[in-house]
Amino acid sequence: VQLQASGGGLVQAGGSLRLSCAASRRIFPVDYMGWYRQAPGKQRELVARITSGGTTEYAESVKGRFTISGDNTINTVYLQMNSLKPDDTAVYYCNLRTWGDVWGQGTQVTVSS
Repeated sequence: VQLQASGGGLVQAGGSLRLSCAASRRIFPVDYMGWYRQAPGKQRELVARITSGGTTEYAESVKGRFTISGDNTINTVYLQMNSLKPDDTAVYYCNLRTWGDVWGQGTQVTVSS
């Protein structure tokens, strides 16, 4: 199975972007889907994830600005990012946890000041 992410780009501080990620085929079972990010010189970190039951978890740095949602029936997850800051600049990776971890190819998000 492959994860295809899209929606990254260049935006000014205060702007918005919406990331999407879809699995190439239906997977079952799924514990959660989510987004991680990795900035240059930093470790990959969790941004947000949503369980198959709809429970969400966010990094403290994005709470109140980012919203994760998903459609478990088609293994698709979205990340609405508002009030973007330059510190949000990173490569964003989609993740799906089933019997193991599945990763997308990454999409670049750049926020200019």
